[in-house]
Order: sequence, then structure tokens, then C-alpha cells
Amino acid sequence: MLASLASVLSLMLSTLLMMVAFGLQSYVIPVRSVAENWSTMTVSVIATGYTIGFTLSCIITPKFVLRVGHVRVFTALITLLSIAILLCGLVVDWRLWIAFRAISGFAISGSYLVIESWLNERVTNDNRGMLFSLYLITTMVGTIGGQYMVPLGDPTNTSLFILCGVLFSLALLPTALSSSPMPAPPAQARFDIPGLFRRSPVAVVGGFLAGALSGAWLNLGGVFTQKIGLSTGEGATLLASLLTGSAISQIPIGRASDRIDRRVVMAGCGIVGVISCLVMSASIGSSPTVLYAIAACVGSVLFPIYALNVAHANDLAKPDEYVEISSGLMITYGLGTISGPLMVGPVMDRFGPAALFLVLAVYFALYGSYAAWRILRRDQHQGLVAKTDFQATTVLPTPGPDVTSPIAQQASLDGLIEDDTVPAWERQPE
Repeated sequence: MLASLASVLSLMLSTLLMMVAFGLQSYVIPVRSVAENWSTMTVSVIATGYTIGFTLSCIITPKFVLRVGHVRVFTALITLLSIAILLCGLVVDWRLWIAFRAISGFAISGSYLVIESWLNERVTNDNRGMLFSLYLITTMVGTIGGQYMVPLGDPTNTSLFILCGVLFSLALLPTALSSSPMPAPPAQARFDIPGLFRRSPVAVVGGFLAGALSGAWLNLGGVFTQKIGLSTGEGATLLASLLTGSAISQIPIGRASDRIDRRVVMAGCGIVGVISCLVMSASIGSSPTVLYAIAACVGSVLFPIYALNVAHANDLAKPDEYVEISSGLMITYGLGTISGPLMVGPVMDRFGPAALFLVLAVYFALYGSYAAWRILRRDQHQGLVAKTDFQATTVLPTPGPDVTSPIAQQASLDGLIEDDTVPAWERQPE
């Protein structure tokens, strides 16, 4: 275990620094946008640039890794992240910010892919859970820490943008100077979304709605905190509360979905999401502490639902279909993140910040009701090949470790359950 940890220590440090910069960037961008008196619709259009870049990277980055290797691609992507945020501070024009944010989205998505591929090359079935738990904690701590750096500076000048660029650049050093052997190139993924929909409609629809939910929140959550009058410190705490709720709920949701029909868990998550979002919308003006607690409830289902869709789709897959299915869900999720801000932005402009959570409640209602409807349409075991282990995702959903390397694919095969009546967490390695 210690040897495996030592082999990825430099990568974890790079990830931590990258996520600190990401957390700072994800909060300073909307705060500066509000300070510039840009409309919520304008902020949504800027966010769409980011999500388009994020989605395209899921397709393009593996090709670059295959050609030149992980380290060179990671170096290039981190450099792009630094360039993009520095350009945002240098040229404050929302039209140019669309392009800058597209570059940022492309780079952060590709960086996730490279990091998780690299991790999968260093873990075994015996330590996979421990190392990926460490990875999840690293991403959460880094993101929250970065958000709390915003109150330390002034978003209306270039200081925080420069600091963000410096942090991204620092993230290069641990991996660039590491003596660890490089991982193998990733497998080339195929995309067949129509075929995926025929196999698992709930996974495709749910993946799209999960993307819409996270895309709307990640890009407009900071705007929401500013519009309701929270200070930057209070806003950072609200964002952190939502992420913390997401991290805490991953294991209980995963355990429940391993025991019962995953679609029942999806429907339950939809109900929790609707109630939490409606309560948040009605609680604007309450004390910050109350808002923090409600945000944690929203977060408990906002990000984990994507992993439910991945697990359900893999339940219906043959071993040689895992990569294709996960790749298709990546694209579906990405398309959802593009639509989320565009749908929510005009509504917030028209009806105020509370409308953000009203729209999120609608998305949750669609998510839960569609899962419930699919329960009536198809029996749980119809088409089931073998129920797979639920695998928690990072706090911010990413392309996913099971689509980037041959070793990760084999790990998915090793995780198949011969007897799906035994809960995943009670099984022992063979």
C-alpha cells in the first residue's frame, strides 16, 4: 500500500494544486462577472463555452495521449489552464471570455482524464478503493480551499487571476520532476449513443439531466451567492457545503444501489433533490447557516446521481462494452452541461436568483420521474448481464477512470458480481 501511495504521491500533489486553482477560478469568474454588471444570460453564454470545451476534450484528448504520452499532454493542458485564466484577467470582455472559458473547459476535462488514467495504472484491486478515496478527498479539499481564497483578494482587479495562473503553473512541477514510470496509452473509445439508449434509456436520459444539473450549478452557483447578497466568504462556504454533502452521500447512495434496483435509488434521489431545491428557493433571506445546511442536502444528490447512471448502464453491458458505454455517457453528460446554463440563465434574469433552484427542482423531478417510469416499463433483471460495483466519482463528475486505460477496463471485468444478491461492500477479493 505504501509503495503504491509513493508511486502516485507526485500526481496527487499536482492534482491538489490544480484543484485549488480550479476552485479559485470557478468562484472568481462569476464574482467578477457580477461586478461587471453582466446579465445572468451573459454569464450562461460564457459558461456554455466552458462546457463545450469540456465535452470536446472527452473525444480529442485521448488521441493526443495516444500520440505523445500522458506527461506531455498533462503539461500542455495545465499550461492552457494557466493561459486561459490569465487572459480572463487581462482582457475583461464577455465575448472573448467565451473563448477563454472554452480553452479552460477543454484543459480541465483532459487533465481529469490523464490523472485518472495515470492512477489506474498504479493501483491494484487490493488498494483501488483506498487510493481512489484519497483522490476524491484530494479533489474536494483542493476545490474548497481554492474557493476560500477569493475573500483574500479583490476580484475586480487582476490579483486573483494572477494567483490562479501561478497555482496552475505550480501544479506542473510535481509530475514534471517525478521519476515514476509513465502509464500506458489509453484505449480508443467508440461512441454509440443511439445503441446505448436502446440498451439503457434511463442511463442516457439520467446522464443528460445529471449534466444539466451540475452544469447549471457549477456555472451559476457563484452568481446565485452574489445575487442574494452573501459576502464572498459566505458564498464560498455555501459552495463548500454543497460539495461536502455530495462527498458524504456517495457511499450510502452506492450501497443502497448495490442492494436494490438502481432505478429506485434514482427516483429517491429525484425526490430528495426536488424537496431540497424548493426549500432552498423559499429560504432565500434566511441566515447563512440555514442556507449551508440546505445546500448540503442539495449536494447530497446533485453530483452522485451521475455515478448511478454509469453503474446502471454497466449492469446491462457485456465486458467488452464497458468502454463504449462509458464513453457514450461522457458525451451525454457533456451535452447536458451545455444545456443547463443556457436554460437557467434567462429564467434567473426574468425571475431572480431563486429561479435557479426552481429550475433545478424541475430537472430533479424529470430525473426521478423518468427513472420511476422505466421501472414500470422493464423489470430490474431484464437484460441484466451481471450487476457491477457502484464506483464513486470525483466530487465534480469527470470522464471517469474506467474509460481511459486497458488496466482500468480489466478492473471493471474483475468487479463483476457472480451473485448479485451479495452487497458490494460485503464481498471479499478472490
